[in-house]
Amino acid sequence: FFFFPGEANKQQVTVTPVLISFPTQDGGLIYANLYGKGERGVVLAHGGRFNKESWEKQAQVLVKAGFRVLALDFRGYGQSKGPGDKDPLGAPLHLDVLAAVRYLRQTGAKTVSIVGGSMGGGAGVDAVIEAAPGEIARLVTLGGLTWNSPVEKLKCPLLVIFTRNDTSGDGPRLPKILVDYKRVPKPKKLIILEGSAHAQFMFDTDQGERVMREILRFLSAP
Repeated sequence: FFFFPGEANKQQVTVTPVLISFPTQDGGLIYANLYGKGERGVVLAHGGRFNKESWEKQAQVLVKAGFRVLALDFRGYGQSKGPGDKDPLGAPLHLDVLAAVRYLRQTGAKTVSIVGGSMGGGAGVDAVIEAAPGEIARLVTLGGLTWNSPVEKLKCPLLVIFTRNDTSGDGPRLPKILVDYKRVPKPKKLIILEGSAHAQFMFDTDQGERVMREILRFLSAP
């Protein structure tokens, strides 16, 4: 994918994730895979049809670029639990993301960003809005944007990656994304790819490498 100065010898190394857990502020317990030891942290928040293991390839690329990566299982997935875990789509998932961000900060990360797919992107939006200013450095959403909170209150740089023909049971998703995106404060960037793959499914298409490059470029910006 990406080569960085001085990283050539690390490109072939696969990092074994460490299974960790941490509490949420509402009494939940979240399990996650932790990769790497960099000072720049990234929380990977999965979509409704995925789990923490689904980020394995992307986590390895991010670690090789110098990031410390935490891929969480939302409450109701894997061993993670908490209020509302029987119906995760209606649960306060942003608290799981905030707990992951704070875990990384408490264990040495100087900055923490979020990459979220669909449901995880929406939880990321809510987490940024509730977080203290500067607590979350950057946010990437794949295949989604809004969740429960007004996007006008986002207070960090945002990257939205979407496919033009992505649809749900209610029809095309893109028109609503465009309306919501206009309401987001700058700095922000929207990338619309051809195709219909939703969220993390984009990684399995011929656009997958570009998606990863765009994420790396955005997260690595000064």
